[in-house]
This record gives sequence, C-alpha cells and structure tokens, in this order.
Amino acid sequence: MVYKVIGLMSGSSLDGLDIVYVQLDEVRGQWSYEILYAACVPYSEEWAYKLSHASQLSVADFLKLNTAYGRYIGEQVNEFIASHGIDHAVAFIASHGHTVLHEPEHNTTCQLGDGATIAAVTGLPVISDLRALDVALGGQGAPIVPIGDKLLFGQFDYWLNIGGIANITVPHEGGLLAFDVCPANQVLNRLAQNAGKTMDENGAMAEQGHLLHDVLAELNGQEYYEISGPKSLSNEAAIALAFPPLLESEHSIHDMLHTMVQHIAEQVAQAIKNYPAGKEQAGILVTGGGAFNQFLVLKLQELLMPMNITIHIPDATVIQYKEALVMALIGALRWREETNVMSSVTGAKRDSVGGALWMGDSYN
Repeated sequence: MVYKVIGLMSGSSLDGLDIVYVQLDEVRGQWSYEILYAACVPYSEEWAYKLSHASQLSVADFLKLNTAYGRYIGEQVNEFIASHGIDHAVAFIASHGHTVLHEPEHNTTCQLGDGATIAAVTGLPVISDLRALDVALGGQGAPIVPIGDKLLFGQFDYWLNIGGIANITVPHEGGLLAFDVCPANQVLNRLAQNAGKTMDENGAMAEQGHLLHDVLAELNGQEYYEISGPKSLSNEAAIALAFPPLLESEHSIHDMLHTMVQHIAEQVAQAIKNYPAGKEQAGILVTGGGAFNQFLVLKLQELLMPMNITIHIPDATVIQYKEALVMALIGALRWREETNVMSSVTGAKRDSVGGALWMGDSYN
C-alpha cells in the first residue's frame, strides 16, 4: 500500500510549524518512506506568545484559541499544498498539534489545534489527538515516536531526538522503551536569547564557555533523573528542572550554555548506559534541532566512544522533520486501524490505535 499524506508537528522549542508531505510504502509489514516536500513555517511573535501562555487562559479563551490555532494550521496547510501543486494528491493529514498541558499522572494531555477545524479549512480528513488514548489508558503518552523508530529506522540500536526536550528510545527486554531524558533546546535557546540571539548556532557560544561544576552537579542531582522510564516531561516541568540552578547563578551566558550542553550530554549518556544494546558495536540515530549543534554532538560522542556507540547524523531534512514524518506514519497506522502507540514504551495498560478522525468532506 502507498500513502501520500501530510504530517504536522509543533515542538516545545516554538520555532515553527513543521509540515511534511511524504510517501509511505508498506509491503508485507515492511515500511519505507520518502519526504517529498517539507517546510517549517516560523511562528510570529504573536503566535509564539499565545502558544506559550495558553495554559494561563480562562476556559472560554482557551477553547477559542484551540479553534483559532486549528484554523491557522489549516490555512498554512492550504498554502503548502498550493505552493507545491499537490491538490487532490493528499490522502489525509496527521496533526500532532502543540502541547500546552501534559499531566499523565492525572490521565490528561492536551495538544492545541482543533482537528475538526483543520478538516473544515482544508477539506481533507484529519487525524489528531494522537496522544490522548494512551494517556487515558494510564500511559505517559510520550514519547510516541518509537513506533517510527521501529518501523522506519530499525537499523539503529538507539534513537535520540534533541528538540525542546531530549527524548530517547532504547532497547529493553526484547522490545523498546522510550522516555524524556532532560530539557534541551528550549533551555539553550532561552539562554542564547538572553544574549540577543535566537539560538546558539552550532554551539559556538557554548564552546567558548567554561564548565560550572557546582551548577552541573545541581542540574544532575535532581530527582527526575533517578526515576526509571517510562517517564515524560511537560514543558513547564522541563523548564523547572533547568532554570532554578541556571538563572539564579551570576555566571556568563557562555558558561551557562557550556554547562547545559554538558548536562544534556551526560544525561543522554547515562540513559544509554542504563540500557545496554548487548552488542560489541552499537549505533544511535540523532535527530531534532540539537543534531545541528556541533558542540553538543561532540560532547555526546566523547561520552559514548568508551561504550563503543557511534553517532549517526542523517541528512538535514530528516534531522529537522523526523517528528512530522513519524506523525504521518502514526496517522497511516490509525487509518489502517493498526497499533500506533506501544504500551511497552509508554507504560499504558495495552497498545492502542490512537487518534481522532475528522472527515473533511461529506463524500456524497
């Protein structure tokens, strides 16, 4: 079977809406992919502010924002389709939305971007609310990308995505386990913004800094890092892990960036050490915006070399759009009514076929 679909992702870094148009091929249970077109639509300051402050709104204003953001997504998808001339060539849209509340301990998660509105604006079927069923079943609802790691990138032993939050998929008891490791780009970006930059390109500022041993010890010593997976972080929890020790210090931005990079590398390395691949040589696929941070990748490789683990960096399109690609796959599995979230990864009561389906036309 061949599926030509659009996958959408908005991550905690708030750098924009990722849109991919992909071809997914399934032959006797084996999946392959090709990213045909991709784009990141940067958020305006207004949209970034609205999304980052959504949890502070009244119920009425929150629901209105959910609808407005769904309309915004639909309009961006329409422009994307028109710009690439793929009218009548999209089977459906799989939309992750933007996470504004994630409390799996209360069986609750919420991703902004009303699926019904996206369907109404685009006239296409939309699959949304991809995490909700897993959380309702007692799972963490995050990460949900491991199904993509398994089906699309199965040649590797570990899979690391360094986005606003770093998450990892590891081998465990003959299957896979995944969890949020630590805060990542959203902290690095905010520190860089304090120095008047949007980001620390290639980790250049961090490389110029020095390691703050006391701050690193405080970062590494927090309770979250003692908890075994499955586990996940909300954006608020991720920020809370990083910013008390960093913002309360009087050190330079360069030193804080350097220390945060070391913290990320050490937490990732420890996560991998806790779940050995059981082979002499192993490989890890690294994607997400952090894969472009050369200093972070260097620090990580230094820690992984003694474990005989080699870092693999894919092409820039896969680095940036892997999560949107996997959302497309999750949508295709939902369309086929096949498992798209694994309980072994999230800790839910059972595997699930997650996602709400909104038909974009009457099809009369």
